[in-house]
Amino acid sequence: MKRKWSLLISLLLAQICLRAQSPEIPAPRPDDQLIYHENYTLSYNEEFEQADWVAYELTRQEVLGSEKRADNFRSDPLITSHSASLNDYRGSGYDRGHLAPAADMKFSPHAMSESFYLSNMSPQDPSFNRGIWKKLEALVRQWAYENKSIYVVTGPVLNKKDYIRIGANAVAVPEYYYKVILDMEEPGIKCIGFILPNKKSDFPPSSYALSVDDVEIMTGIDFFPALEDDLEIELEARFDKDLWNFESYQLPKGKAASTEQTMEGVEYWINSSNGTRHNPGCRYYGNTKNGYFTDKKEGDPCGLCGG
Repeated sequence: MKRKWSLLISLLLAQICLRAQSPEIPAPRPDDQLIYHENYTLSYNEEFEQADWVAYELTRQEVLGSEKRADNFRSDPLITSHSASLNDYRGSGYDRGHLAPAADMKFSPHAMSESFYLSNMSPQDPSFNRGIWKKLEALVRQWAYENKSIYVVTGPVLNKKDYIRIGANAVAVPEYYYKVILDMEEPGIKCIGFILPNKKSDFPPSSYALSVDDVEIMTGIDFFPALEDDLEIELEARFDKDLWNFESYQLPKGKAASTEQTMEGVEYWINSSNGTRHNPGCRYYGNTKNGYFTDKKEGDPCGLCGG
């Protein structure tokens, strides 16, 4: 029996070590309560009754999922100190704003359900949650599709003690939110950060882009510590908006586009309106729903990528 328990503990520790080495997991802090859900990891901050960060990998295949929104908001059973409750948000005037969006978790019923734990929520101004934040979330899915896979870390900026509080659990209302994105796919390894005020904005998401170093300074969080030191320093200091496609478009839909076999075989995107051929590294790859995927060289090559 002792050997059995010893083996189970060893396997659990091995799993935790593997997760800790994942590129998206920030460096833990002394008071962190790390929660490992199947499809994302979070660090719960009991003082403010919400996560300091939520981290996950998002792939091209996952953003093409079709699972419907669940809307089953509930407390997170893994939070040992108990997470915020639904009553905290009722009548508060704030949205239960997703950190890891439900639309990023539509690749399976379980992933969708996990996204509705209240540990994955934060009080957001409705005009922010349904406006600029929603636009940035859509861009992140676009980048996951364009780059095949990206790593996302997102959360509230909790860098002071005095916040507006809601509910019996005194959930803090953050003044700012952040996202940092890491693309480790060759040839364009890159990262980018965002800090946005928790209020309505008439500006595009690109207006809030900055380096990951800047986000670290404001949040006090050490992002991407699993990277080699030299690479981490270089990527987090570098900031070039031109490396990211901010021209939003509708992702492809349909059975053919959502099957792994089809997507893995894709070599070109053909814009059927003008016959232009793009490869996956092109900023215009897939930027219109009026086209199709093929592994054949059809149409005219793009002047930017050569197709």
